[in-house]
Amino acid sequence: MSQDAMFLEYAKNPPNKGIIENATVSHFEENRTCGDALEVYLLIEDGRIKDFSFEGKTSIVTTACASMFGEAILSETADRILSMNISDMVEIAGPVSPRRKAASVLGLLATRNALHKWKGDGVTDDFSDVLVS
Repeated sequence: MSQDAMFLEYAKNPPNKGIIENATVSHFEENRTCGDALEVYLLIEDGRIKDFSFEGKTSIVTTACASMFGEAILSETADRILSMNISDMVEIAGPVSPRRKAASVLGLLATRNALHKWKGDGVTDDFSDVLVS
């Protein structure tokens, strides 16, 4: 399956869309530029992501990228995810146009902020923290 076909499949049928009822932490994030809004749900065990899901009003790019990202981070440590940025998203989902970069990292941003909440470190990331490579 080509990268484009895979991207469209994730956009149409995201396998991890929904709510994890027993989530360890969740976080809502929005991209006011395009109107996307999503909430991520994380199940964390021993500092690693055991499950990931999301819900929200999202564009095709945000849906596909959040879903692909969610699958890619299973078993990753919280610290590893907190170091991820746009370069990691390009590796996971492929490149997007400059106008859609914020949409491509919305799931990552929400996840990083959920992890900050879980750690209780008082940090809140914004787009400038994830759009750097």
